[in-house]
Amino acid sequence: MSILSAISAITTPFDILKVGLQRAILEVVSPPGAVNPIIQLCFNPTEYQRSKANSFAEIGIPGLESPPIQYVRGEAEKLTVELLADTSDTLDDVRLRYTNPIRDLMNINAELHAPPIVRLSWGSESFKGVVESLNLTFVLFTPTGIPLRAKISLTLKEYRPVDVQVRQSPKNSPNVDKSYVVRRGDTLSGIASALYSDPTQWRAIADANQIVDPRYLQPGVKLTVPKLS
Repeated sequence: MSILSAISAITTPFDILKVGLQRAILEVVSPPGAVNPIIQLCFNPTEYQRSKANSFAEIGIPGLESPPIQYVRGEAEKLTVELLADTSDTLDDVRLRYTNPIRDLMNINAELHAPPIVRLSWGSESFKGVVESLNLTFVLFTPTGIPLRAKISLTLKEYRPVDVQVRQSPKNSPNVDKSYVVRRGDTLSGIASALYSDPTQWRAIADANQIVDPRYLQPGVKLTVPKLS
């Protein structure tokens, strides 16, 4: 049964038990062997947002009202979700059961030397990335100040290794030599990504132009962009 058909079948709270809707979870996918690899979310999201953007550079040509633009690179996709954690039924500290384990996903992992890579899964929805931001708002407390309910605003930034992207991206290599004028902020890998759809081909440009230090490019210099064999 799909998520939409399952939701349409619910008319009373008891119908949820019959339908058996899948619970959303956060899981650590890398590195393996995490202490708490799966965090079962208290409630499923009521909504979530996915955003994706591209970066373009404007080519300044005197006299033009609207300068031509050139694709530079894609930006990482983001998923933002609002969650609710509640322990008012058991009076447990909501931090210990829910918010602290989620907060720990932002800590640096000794093996990766970076925060862990996680996946948010809910039915057919799956998003792999790292926790970019987390906002916690505690709204219900015991008389002694123990928080029982928390609003969780979580943003994940997409994680896709370069080798995976290279394999998945179409390779449309030019069949003739071209030229490219370096702009401020350009890198060889960025130029190779824009013209070859493959940032790892920067060395072909460096060799064709006898560039000794690929980290330094002089703005205004015209580069030869060779065809790929």
